[in-house]
Amino acid sequence: MMETKRLKIYTASQEQMKALIAAAADDALKTAYTEMLQGCLSHPEQWAWYAIWMIELADGTPIGELCFKGLSEEGCAEIGYGIQEEYQGHGYATEAVSALSDWACGQPGVMCVTAEAEESNTASRRVLEKAGFLPTGETGEEGPLYVHRKSKGQQHEPS
Repeated sequence: MMETKRLKIYTASQEQMKALIAAAADDALKTAYTEMLQGCLSHPEQWAWYAIWMIELADGTPIGELCFKGLSEEGCAEIGYGIQEEYQGHGYATEAVSALSDWACGQPGVMCVTAEAEESNTASRRVLEKAGFLPTGETGEEGPLYVHRKSKGQQHEPS
């Protein structure tokens, strides 16, 4: 579990992911959650790269989720995130995306975290910019591509 100034962020257990799948009203979200669970079960040694990451307020109130879409051979992990509507506009997404991206870039073999945000999703694009992501000028399936690169302070020296 990681803690920020206002949040607790942790990987969901298999049981928690099954409960999220069962509760998902949106078919696309249900499919995405199912794919994440299958990724975890297929790659248990890389659970963090496939799992749903839960976002809670410091008091334990659940407010959203994050996820990675695996880790590429090039050392890049794509991040996705969502905050429940009633908690949007308070900087929680920026805080969570920043914390998890910094954590990811601190892991051996990870060079960057990427994200896509639809052109019309100004709020999501702003979250990425405030979290230190830069536009690449490329476009992915869900819109413009952003990247957060490992900083020099996060470089791992060979042992």
